[in-house]
Amino acid sequence: MTDLVSYAFADGVATLTMDDGKANAMGPAMQAALNAAFDRAEADKAIVVLTGRPGVFSGGFDLGVFKAGNPVETFKMLTGGAQLAQRVLSYPHPVIAACSGHAVAMGLFLLQCADVRIGLEEGSGAMLQANEILIGMTLPYFALEACRERVSTPHLHLVGTASAYAGEAAVMAGLLDEAVAPDAMAAAVQAHVARLKKAHPASFTATKQRLRANVTAAMPGAIEKDIADWKRLGAAKA
Repeated sequence: MTDLVSYAFADGVATLTMDDGKANAMGPAMQAALNAAFDRAEADKAIVVLTGRPGVFSGGFDLGVFKAGNPVETFKMLTGGAQLAQRVLSYPHPVIAACSGHAVAMGLFLLQCADVRIGLEEGSGAMLQANEILIGMTLPYFALEACRERVSTPHLHLVGTASAYAGEAAVMAGLLDEAVAPDAMAAAVQAHVARLKKAHPASFTATKQRLRANVTAAMPGAIEKDIADWKRLGAAKA
């Protein structure tokens, strides 16, 4: 694909690996690379395994874009992230997220859009956190919907107000489905791939649409409210 996202397809499975050499920041270039990879996976009718470089799934939106102060690029990045989350939610085939390390902010929201979310056990150093309020941002509506879909009710406010989670605590909160040792990640992914390969494709898609009906219905309105907010705050001004 590109230097930012590699694409490996074999036996009905597309492995998409994000690697910008740093924090896998979700800037416009990374978003474009992921969209291109999902285009290819959809054409291949593939089960997707989405992962990152060792130690990092994604650190969230690219802070360099925010700091550069270009409102058009900032708006493009924010809206692109929201639309990418929406796309992953509605991808017709299984999406397995192999969370290879930290998942922060947009990285965490993207993780919540996968059908299966496998992370690392506590002690690995991997942290899951929506850190928006710590860096002067408000949690976007689209992000809240992505989290609301998966996060246990008692934990939703904690997640939204920057509590950090790891390992089994993340599983208990609903941020992960499973937490494994780093050297067990490949086997855990393969077990889910083998299970999901047995599913009838049309039945899986129809069932996923029913399971996701509430969040997919809420997401367009959430993105519209986010766009209005970002425009009001000046993110779209030339």
